[in-house]
Amino acid sequence: MITEKAPGKLYIAGEYAVLEQDCPAILVAVNQFVRVSITKSKTSTGLIHSRQYSQDSIHWVRQGSKMVIDNRDNPFEYILAAISFTEQYCIEQGIKMKVYDLHVNSDLDSADGKKFGLGSSAAVTVATVKAILHFYGVKMSNELVYKLSAISHYSVQGNGSAGDIAASVYGGWLAYQTFDKKWLKLQLETNNLSDVVNEAWPGLKVELLTPPKDMKLMIGWSQKPASTSRLVDETNANKAALNMEYKNFLSASRACVLKIIAGFEANDIAMIKEQIRANRKLLQHFAKINQIAIEIPRLTKLIKIAESYGGAAKTSGAGNGDCGIVITDSETDLDALENEWRHNNILPLNFKIHQISLTH
Repeated sequence: MITEKAPGKLYIAGEYAVLEQDCPAILVAVNQFVRVSITKSKTSTGLIHSRQYSQDSIHWVRQGSKMVIDNRDNPFEYILAAISFTEQYCIEQGIKMKVYDLHVNSDLDSADGKKFGLGSSAAVTVATVKAILHFYGVKMSNELVYKLSAISHYSVQGNGSAGDIAASVYGGWLAYQTFDKKWLKLQLETNNLSDVVNEAWPGLKVELLTPPKDMKLMIGWSQKPASTSRLVDETNANKAALNMEYKNFLSASRACVLKIIAGFEANDIAMIKEQIRANRKLLQHFAKINQIAIEIPRLTKLIKIAESYGGAAKTSGAGNGDCGIVITDSETDLDALENEWRHNNILPLNFKIHQISLTH
């Protein structure tokens, strides 16, 4: 049996802006995993099984009188896309296809099945791509896994930056900029998959960061799950109407995240904390002009408590639920902060940063 795993992720800064080219974000991989095991089938029938996903509900919308199912929250869609694109790549390498069983197991949800907001669809995509490449004996590199996973994920989600894919592939702390989506779409329509994967993707940047020694990341979970793909849909619909405001948000977010990256390079926790607070303000303004709820009351509470202990805090990812993150230094009383969170129905998640040592 072959088993491959991929970690979950958290956004630290640069959310929403990262959807556009040349707008960096900072993410971190955490030690909660999706594991995919693959074995050759003993019969002519293959199986895809998951402990977590058997009871998954589906969302649908009305388009005129037609009922349209939204599959973007269904993990099986990501698994099937990852299988399809990875096998297409293997076929192009002259590899003969086999029948196999896939077993998926995830740490990225709570015990009662609620999502933490750690990018489970990205992690399951990455783990599936890795398992299939391994099964067919294809030499893996981070770049190959990232590109096949990004294509697979994007084919289902239709939006997003694939930053969560990068975190699941490269691990650790990273600065990330997305690729040119229109370019990729055109390439996939006109070239074979191997050629697209072997090309340099315009705009794509992945840079590993080393955090300052005394800096600590704290994670608080609101216990309210959110849907990234639907929040991104809402903000995409507003882009044209908010043209100037949106451009201002992008340039301010870019400047803010570049300062955070500089803070990592200079080993300057104070600078990182200052810009985390600045990024929170930018996201609050962005939410207001888009009329979306990024910072729900429980996340505001999480942030206020963290700030009262000297931490710099903000929402993580699309917001509207899920997690908040806090950057602390050696002065912060972590136990007292966590206790106060618990008293306010905020669950501290004691995850560690997950480093990966696959080739680049």
